[in-house]
Amino acid sequence: LDNYVELVQDKRGGTSLGNTSFFAIGSVALGTVMALTLAILLNSKVKGLTFYRTAFFLPSLMPLVAGSILWFTMYSGQGGIINTLLKKIYIDGPAWLTDPNWAKPAIIFMTAWGAGNAMVIFLAGLQDVPTSLYEASIIDGANWLQRLTNVTIPMISPVIYFNVVMGVIGGFQAFAQALIMTGSTGVGAPEQSTLFYVLQLYNVGFMDLRMGYASAMAWVLFIIILGLTFAATQLSKRWVTYDR
Repeated sequence: LDNYVELVQDKRGGTSLGNTSFFAIGSVALGTVMALTLAILLNSKVKGLTFYRTAFFLPSLMPLVAGSILWFTMYSGQGGIINTLLKKIYIDGPAWLTDPNWAKPAIIFMTAWGAGNAMVIFLAGLQDVPTSLYEASIIDGANWLQRLTNVTIPMISPVIYFNVVMGVIGGFQAFAQALIMTGSTGVGAPEQSTLFYVLQLYNVGFMDLRMGYASAMAWVLFIIILGLTFAATQLSKRWVTYDR
């Protein structure tokens, strides 16, 4: 029980939980919007549809370590492709991974790279929406935004719920991105801005060799994820539609 008392009093534990919550919310919001947008675009009848589907899905197959190294190179202030492109349009890019104000957003932007997995799930849900509903809405004079909000989103709400829950679970388990991209094996550089909860758990358990305290942190993480999943399930009764 002393481990749990210490965890409540540990400022680094609170910092890591705050960083993780910020990352989870940002990555889920950005990833869901991007995946759904791509799925809607790819659900339309355009030439080369198979190529586009493959191109957007392939990045999600890249191992997380390899993707983190790739984005670390892209974010580099010394010739990184992102700041180089920004300079082309006369914008001075920030020091992405060394600025505490930009380190977490930079890792959140990187997670959109793997939106292809959720995109495929959204695409499967969109293809299951009856076309008769779209035809009826067009006859009633609905524009594309009205069709999106009144037909598409309600009909794929179970898919949205699934992707959001899986995204939240994955977001709270973030570890490799911070470890590789910011080298934050101990302090969550820069200025503990990327000290995620699982990274702090790793530091305590495998760097400090305090396995009891690390196990307590793991149980707290389990309870947090379980609680968020239960809350999402209860809230889903208000907006998720299963009847067709």
